[in-house]
Amino acid sequence: MSHGRPGADPTRKAKNFKGTVIRLLLWLKPERLRLNFILVLSTLAVAAQVAAPKILGNATNIVFEGIFNKRTPKGVTKEQMIAGLEAAGKTDIAKMLEPMNLNPGTGTDWSALAKVLLFVAGLYFLSSLLQWMSGFLMRIVVQNTGYTMRRQVQEKIDRVTLSYLDSSSRGDLLSRVTNDIDNITQTLMQTMTQLLSSILTLIGMLIMMFYISWSLALLTLIIVPLAIILGGLIMKQAGPYFSKQWRATGELSGIVEEAFTGQEVTTLYGLQEEFADRFADSNREVSHATFKAQFLSGLMQPLMSMLSNAAYVLVAVAGGFKVASGQMTLGDVQAFIQYSRQFTQPLTTLASMANMLQSGASSAERVFEFLDAPELTADTRDEQARTEGDQALRDAGIINERGQVLAAQPTGGTEGGQPASANEQQVQNGKVVFRDVNFSYVPGKPIITGLNLSVQPGQTVAIVGPTGAGKTTLVNLLMRFYEIDSGAIFVDGINTLDMTRDELRSRIGMVLQDTWLFTGTIMENLSFGKVGATEEEVIAAAKATSVDRIIRALPDGYETHLDDEGGGISNGERQLLTIARAFLSDPEILILDEATSSVDTRTEVLVQQAMGKLRSGRTSFVIAHRLSTIRDADLIVVMENGNVVEQGTHTELLARNGAYRHLHDAQLAVGDSEEVTE
Repeated sequence: MSHGRPGADPTRKAKNFKGTVIRLLLWLKPERLRLNFILVLSTLAVAAQVAAPKILGNATNIVFEGIFNKRTPKGVTKEQMIAGLEAAGKTDIAKMLEPMNLNPGTGTDWSALAKVLLFVAGLYFLSSLLQWMSGFLMRIVVQNTGYTMRRQVQEKIDRVTLSYLDSSSRGDLLSRVTNDIDNITQTLMQTMTQLLSSILTLIGMLIMMFYISWSLALLTLIIVPLAIILGGLIMKQAGPYFSKQWRATGELSGIVEEAFTGQEVTTLYGLQEEFADRFADSNREVSHATFKAQFLSGLMQPLMSMLSNAAYVLVAVAGGFKVASGQMTLGDVQAFIQYSRQFTQPLTTLASMANMLQSGASSAERVFEFLDAPELTADTRDEQARTEGDQALRDAGIINERGQVLAAQPTGGTEGGQPASANEQQVQNGKVVFRDVNFSYVPGKPIITGLNLSVQPGQTVAIVGPTGAGKTTLVNLLMRFYEIDSGAIFVDGINTLDMTRDELRSRIGMVLQDTWLFTGTIMENLSFGKVGATEEEVIAAAKATSVDRIIRALPDGYETHLDDEGGGISNGERQLLTIARAFLSDPEILILDEATSSVDTRTEVLVQQAMGKLRSGRTSFVIAHRLSTIRDADLIVVMENGNVVEQGTHTELLARNGAYRHLHDAQLAVGDSEEVTE
């Protein structure tokens, strides 16, 4: 299993936490209108919540003052009470009464108390309502962002180079698209509203605490540096485990994906225990990393709770002295204690979110790595490159002044006679030409060197050669799945680099050795080959490829439901369906890459018959290992080490006693080909 492209290491923690978070926040830019509204709602909610304890303190003062009022004789003023207490030596009590609003002999003002309590209840209700509205809008923002991110990842898949996908683990890529994006949205959902609310709450609490008592406020702030230090230490320790958790999750997804897709082979070779062991090891790694990350991040809550309790004790003791000395009312002390208790809550929230953000940043960086992966080059060359390249091709006599390829014969190790005369050098239609094509998957390690090949319109061209000769690479270059290093490929006289990929591929139909059918009916799978195909067209394509009879023999005919593995029908029948789908698109060029390798002999005969009916007027490339399947091809191209070493018909190549003869005799020796009379 591949573990990713070179240079991409998903095991590491976020290299640039700050940069990744900023980039993630930029994804929220399209939602700035809602975010501004959320900011207003959160500010109002916090303002209502922050104001409530101070107002509730007035209720405590009303009750406390009512007790004193009831116990003192009516007609005595507050000043007389204080003077009498001081004369009696009770100066502490006298100072405590100074800030109070006393009205001796009246008792508790129940009407005023009710108004205060109702107002506080209204503030808390308003705060809750505004918080709910803010959270509702934030869910919309986050889900829209997640939707956009998934859409851009899907669009990126269509733009990323095939080499990147070939060198990456499918399970890891799927984990980035699913698990990592889910983690990002959960992180945003859990942190955005809480982060904004916590910051606003901290600011509001500080303002109110300093307004009530600056000395007690400074005493409370002692816990802040301790909280920051503890939070930083825990974040530093937990961060790598969050990164390891998501890396291990990606590997686990890859193992599961391999086990499901290769279940038959795994069972055949008795590899269930090996996969089980790999799964167990990866599962343990996920469990270990998750436990460590959650354990360390879980330390934040009890540590912050301990600091909060310590601050509470300090404020309660200091506040009692202030009430006794008359510097504060009992209601203000009560309000301040509430503020101090609530002050640690946003600190705890912010500290716990640090680890959550680390986890989200790790996932975001993995997604951004994929979004930053190398993409396919532009569909068409820029004007300067086109002008310079076409001039070089004109100088070499490959194209004319109109940019159309001339009918020159291939050179460089190929067969085909003398170059055409000037009168014969005319524009060809429906022709595929390779001119001095060079290509390498890895720089410095060429796969194809100086390839020259000319295929006439309507020809069936068989490409044969040993494994690694470059057969599949050749058609991949024709399809522009990979870009050539140098040289040129022409289709119908036009350089493929001057076409868009969609334009080029719309002319080509391709059937691979590995069949692909999606979940749906047979009719839906076949009509996938042509947008807007009618039922009559689909049935005609099925008849032409001899699969109509097989389909009608199924219980539901064309409405038979298939899964993505084509369950319910054989490999050969699945292959015929994919061939019918390709034929429905009516391509100018047909590519069959080992298309008959997985079918039985009888089905292979049906495929060959279908090809014979449909190849008229269509250039066909057939890649095959079994020479018996391509004996009737118009042209057989033999490749070795990325070069065309022989061209000709089956009989001609046998007579030359060259590379093709060696392949033929080798297969004849193992009974995979039939002897041919020369």
